[in-house]
Amino acid sequence: MRYLPHTEEEVRQMLAAAGMSEIADLFRTIPEAARFQGELNLPAPLGEARLMRHVSEIASKNTGAQMLSFLGCGAYAHHIPPAVDQLLLRSEFYTAYTPYQPEVAQGTLQAIFEFQTMVSELFGLPLANASLYDGASATAEGVLMARRLTKKNGVVLSECVHPHYRETTISYLEGSAPDACKTVSFSSTGTTDTRALTHAIENDTACVVVGSPSYRGTLTDLAPLAAACHERGVLLVVAVVEPYALALVDPPGAWGADIVVGEGQALACPPQFGGPGVGLLACRHERSYLQQLPGRVCGETVDQDGKRGFVLTLSTREQHIRRERATSNICTNQGLLALAFTIRSSLLGKSGFVEVARQCLAKTDYLRKQLTALPGVSDASPGIPVFNEFTIILEKTSAARALAGLENKSIIGGFDLGKFDPKDSNKILLAVTEQHTREDLDQLVQCLSEVLSA
Repeated sequence: MRYLPHTEEEVRQMLAAAGMSEIADLFRTIPEAARFQGELNLPAPLGEARLMRHVSEIASKNTGAQMLSFLGCGAYAHHIPPAVDQLLLRSEFYTAYTPYQPEVAQGTLQAIFEFQTMVSELFGLPLANASLYDGASATAEGVLMARRLTKKNGVVLSECVHPHYRETTISYLEGSAPDACKTVSFSSTGTTDTRALTHAIENDTACVVVGSPSYRGTLTDLAPLAAACHERGVLLVVAVVEPYALALVDPPGAWGADIVVGEGQALACPPQFGGPGVGLLACRHERSYLQQLPGRVCGETVDQDGKRGFVLTLSTREQHIRRERATSNICTNQGLLALAFTIRSSLLGKSGFVEVARQCLAKTDYLRKQLTALPGVSDASPGIPVFNEFTIILEKTSAARALAGLENKSIIGGFDLGKFDPKDSNKILLAVTEQHTREDLDQLVQCLSEVLSA
């Protein structure tokens, strides 16, 4: 929709209807001292054609968008076919975006139902909600859910969980339980320290939160941790940043996880300046879990004629039920991106999902071996299984300096882990997807070799 400014006559009519004579009267309740004085320092207005050209000129300066990139750390550049965007534009979806009237929103409700089914299969747990904002908020909501279920306050967070997810969870709890979270360091190889997490469990611990794959790319053996948690009456919450990894390993639910949360961006949209994403959440199928599930749940039923139909089975936001009974004040669901996730997953199918994952794994293994064979480069997690991310250690220079050198060669070489922890300033986290070719991988190896030898 194009922006159509109000005419002077329309402005006059609106002011008259409000009983005012000039626009300044709209702001008379604001104290004089708090009002902005003077005029904004803005350039002269542009016509539409010139404005579009100007915006294109600005966009052309974003050279990073055209670079060969190995950046991951929670957002991944998998292929999203144009068919996804085209199907999102169907009027059946965007005219019934929020399905408050089920009888006229069957398309949207069915899409939500299919989304829930896919998340349930992906995470290996029978009950899933209609989505949340993103992986970070889904993690926080999963923790709040665990606290409600156990009626305990304590939370044990593994450092293997993405730092942004941990920070969001701590922020969620800051008002009601500022000292509830206890963070446990990962092992020296960047893997989950199961023994340390188990020792951190106390009588008031509601849940243990781990990442698998961890934000450093390593995979975690969840079975012993799940057993240790359940022995102490504690719930295991698993955060998944890369859903494609679950095409090749058993889902967290199969290993005993009680609640699984994650980020669905990889199957919904390209990385876009940090967002948007789509939060995923699944859990065990017990009545108590259903009652404490945040957000909304769509269910399948039949109408009075016996025909298949879809309804909102559960809506637990405060706008729907009494505030004190609400389990979440977050968005009811991330409708557009959840739909994109569903369409992309449908287009892939199970065999396509596995094929993409196999390509990621094979290409990651190749690049990991090539890079760690370079002089001055070592593997941060030798012998530890990874999916499509791994960490290298630069023995003679900093990550920032090496990445700057690669940037001069039009390559975004990965993520500087020193941004999260200064002691890791010589470590780079690299991500590989099915979109990288053999030539791309060899180009990175050659360019990093030149940067390190300069």
